[in-house]
Amino acid sequence: MIGAREHSDAKPQATGTASGKRGGGHRSVIAAIRRDPSQSRTPRSWRPTKARPAPARPKQRIRTLGLRARITAVFALGALLVSTALAGITFWTARQYFLKQRESTALRQAYVNASFVRSALRSPNTNIPQLLDSIDSLPGSHSVLYDHKHWFSTSLAIGRNPIPPAMQRLVATGSPATQRYMMNGSPEMAIGLPIPSVNAAYFETFSLEELGRTLHILVLSLEVAAIATTLAGAIIGRWISGRVLGPLAEVADAAAAISGGHLETRVKATAPADLNLLASSFNQMADRLQERIEREARFTSDVSHELRSPLTTLSTSLGVLESRATELPPRSQEALALLSVEVRRFQNMVSDLLEISRFDAGSAELSLEEVEVGELVRNVVSAHVAPQLESARTGRPGPGVPSRKGLLTPATQGIPIEIPESVSRLRVLVDKRRMERVLANLIENAQSYAGGVARVTADTARKNIQFAVEDNGPGVPPEERQRIFERFYRGRSGRSRGDGRGAGLGLSLVAEHVRLHGGTAWVEPRRDGPGSRFIVELPLAPR
Repeated sequence: MIGAREHSDAKPQATGTASGKRGGGHRSVIAAIRRDPSQSRTPRSWRPTKARPAPARPKQRIRTLGLRARITAVFALGALLVSTALAGITFWTARQYFLKQRESTALRQAYVNASFVRSALRSPNTNIPQLLDSIDSLPGSHSVLYDHKHWFSTSLAIGRNPIPPAMQRLVATGSPATQRYMMNGSPEMAIGLPIPSVNAAYFETFSLEELGRTLHILVLSLEVAAIATTLAGAIIGRWISGRVLGPLAEVADAAAAISGGHLETRVKATAPADLNLLASSFNQMADRLQERIEREARFTSDVSHELRSPLTTLSTSLGVLESRATELPPRSQEALALLSVEVRRFQNMVSDLLEISRFDAGSAELSLEEVEVGELVRNVVSAHVAPQLESARTGRPGPGVPSRKGLLTPATQGIPIEIPESVSRLRVLVDKRRMERVLANLIENAQSYAGGVARVTADTARKNIQFAVEDNGPGVPPEERQRIFERFYRGRSGRSRGDGRGAGLGLSLVAEHVRLHGGTAWVEPRRDGPGSRFIVELPLAPR
């Protein structure tokens, strides 16, 4: 211990407030500690500890999160709040307990030392420095004695200066006092005890830096525990959300399968009673939906079949009348011509309805065979569409139209066909009858509603084969490019410029035939001018 030295009166470095009780009783006085801005080494454990709330997420960002992510976030946030609250309570309780224990121990030692000093000062010619050196003090503590307006200390760095002035004045009035404060960035505690019998005052200072390090380690441990609790909450929330939302995902998958045409799809019953109710309700809804769709499909099929007999009779009678059309008056011939057009249109519509009923009933099957791409396209153009359209317009086949340079297959009956040499000889496995119907419907649609066919092409793309029919019309508006493949939907061009022969089923049959092959059909604008480009894409290997 450094020998005690006398110090002159000087202004204290630390300030504080203290209060006490006159007489024999003792009151512990703890002043509010205000850290000076110039002090930059204050231990973290002595700073005000507050629970930091989790940052609020923007509302738009929350709305974009899925239900599973929201449940996980709620569990994680709840775990964070609970762990933060528990950490704050634990730290505050531990801090108060350690401080009280430290203060109680220091007070007992200070009273013992003050009693020893009082007994020693009653003797004449007492050597105060030796007296202070002989005091049994705690580790990190220093003794300061005020005797007859002189200050004595056991350390050169400790004197009157570290003692807060308010505490000095309180002890000078005869009241014991205790105060915590900061000195050179380190927490300190001072205890002042008056010794009125010898006109002196005894002060003892204790360093709380070790206690601050202990609390700092406690804070780090609590932070690690809070992070671990938050992660555990997120993991539990993820697991629970998976358990809860798993059946809902199955219901969503089943709904998607039903919307895709798999009406027999059902949801398996799960263990929880609430989810069993959901599964059973969904299955009942699917059963009723399937029954209704099958009933409507059977009705369409039955009606179509029933219409075939009278249509056959009507068509036969119409053939007899047409064979004697030259014997009829002019007005009767006009009526017979109109009747012939409508009967043919009625026959085509009934045939289309029968084909659609097969798709709805799930009885449509593929009869696959290998065909050459070029031969398939040329046969459709020449045998199914071009001769009929050309003879209806001029009564004789139309002249050919030269194809582009580098492309095989010359024009057939006035319709250019453009297919690369390698693609033309490519053999694909398709239902020939259905693919001929697909291309024929697209060509008829272009001739009837889009100013004629500009060209028919075929090429490979992404391991698929693409057939395209381009027309000379104004194009299909973007809002109609999806609906144009719906049943009985004819669009604005079909309603305004059609010749009245179609019923709006041709493109829907195209979509059904292509879907049966595992392909897709869509329409897009032409790349080299006005008009539309109807594309049919099929996998080279049928699914």
